[in-house]
Amino acid sequence: MAEFLSDEWLDELGAAADGATVDDEDLRLVVQQVVARGDLDPVTYHMRVEGGRLSVTPGRAPEADLTFWLDRATALAIHRGELSAQMAFLDGRLRVDAPRPDALTRLGALTALDDVFGPARA
Repeated sequence: MAEFLSDEWLDELGAAADGATVDDEDLRLVVQQVVARGDLDPVTYHMRVEGGRLSVTPGRAPEADLTFWLDRATALAIHRGELSAQMAFLDGRLRVDAPRPDALTRLGALTALDDVFGPARA
């Protein structure tokens, strides 16, 4: 099992996403996550949904519809299922930038993808 947020872990996320589909082929959404790691550079990756297909790519996405900003401890707690993203947001541990006002409403279409990333959470 790859270490959380390592390059190998990001590869596992990408492999888990490969071949996954979304019912709405018209949905186009780029969700970026930036995880602060103290004195180290942040880990940044993004999930893209386009044409009914899902992909995960390391690095920044300049055209991100949503960007989640959080620290490593918060990201790990969410990853392990110990904390919901909603609670992290309400507690001020997760910041969301949404340059497109409709991006948050479109995010709900991705709830069916929860099981796609199960192997990377194991």
